Amino acid sequence: MKRFHVHVSVQDLPESLRFYSDLFGAPPSVVKDDYAKWMLEDPRINFAISRRGRAAGVNHLGFQVESDDELKDLREQVSKAGIAALDQAGASCCYARSDKYWIEDPQGIAWETFHTLGSVPIYGAEAKRSGEKSACCVPTKETEAGAACCS
Repeated sequence: MKRFHVHVSVQDLPESLRFYSDLFGAPPSVVKDDYAKWMLEDPRINFAISRRGRAAGVNHLGFQVESDDELKDLREQVSKAGIAALDQAGASCCYARSDKYWIEDPQGIAWETFHTLGSVPIYGAEAKRSGEKSACCVPTKETEAGAACCS
């Protein structure tokens, strides 16, 4: 079963933690110095916030799936529709290791579809190892397939 995913960039993480915890009536399931995530069942959503130097607002949207088969089915749907996608197998981002792909809607909003495989101790492990300034982020059109991070 798919879970809707929303990632919002925020200016003040503690203030946003209080606001969203009050809004959802629950504390986040993951809290880091620069990131928090709520895994809600009603509505079924993976809602994340981060303070990573990006402008405040919607960072990206997406779907979290529960299996490789679900990810494959959605990826085939995108391919059949002729939508360009960036595949990232085993990507380490947002304190998780995932197989994923990214697309962009006509307005330029990034959509991530992913299957989480496990957790990692760093926000964007590949980018940290490669010396990138930004540890984890949304791909841009200039990003080459397989790149860990981009904008």
